[in-house]
Amino acid sequence: MDTSDDASLISRLLAATEALIYSGGIHATGMDAIVKASGVARRSIYRLYANKEELVAAALLARDQRWMSWFIGATSQENAPLSRLKSIFPALRQWFESEDFHGCAFINAAGELGKTHPDIGAVSALHKQRLLAYLRELTRESGLPDPDEAANYFLILIDGATAVAMVTGDASAADSAGRAAALLLSTLPQPAGSNSPNR
Repeated sequence: MDTSDDASLISRLLAATEALIYSGGIHATGMDAIVKASGVARRSIYRLYANKEELVAAALLARDQRWMSWFIGATSQENAPLSRLKSIFPALRQWFESEDFHGCAFINAAGELGKTHPDIGAVSALHKQRLLAYLRELTRESGLPDPDEAANYFLILIDGATAVAMVTGDASAADSAGRAAALLLSTLPQPAGSNSPNR
């Protein structure tokens, strides 16, 4: 089998695995379901991945790439860094309102298997590190004092809103988190050349 064939198999396999574990959980997703949803034979799966844990970790890595690409794009429509920070919460609401929203895949995975399956826990931690690094870029560009700590606040607001929206089914958790962020920004010294952190 050539490289292009493998690439096609991997793409189908990871997409199917990601969708299944995100909607139903890792434990509840058996290999039979993955074979059926992906159309990839079990023999081919185990040629590509040594076990289910390795496959799930790869699917989560693919989701991290896709989700971060969406999130960065959704928060890059504004030019002013502070406006980009504010745009996080309307973007989250859009995500929360989508039909296939089931919370944060990485918190879900870490909670389900992170302590007993190191590869899965590592991917979940990597996603949060990447998200935090991006938030630090925004807070530093915004000229906020102690931008690293401000980024930590935003990460907590994002994850908190995501958890509440998943449990309650209420997408307005994103709006509440946005108001909390605005209140937080209003307590911080103004960046040079800015009249308001909420401009």
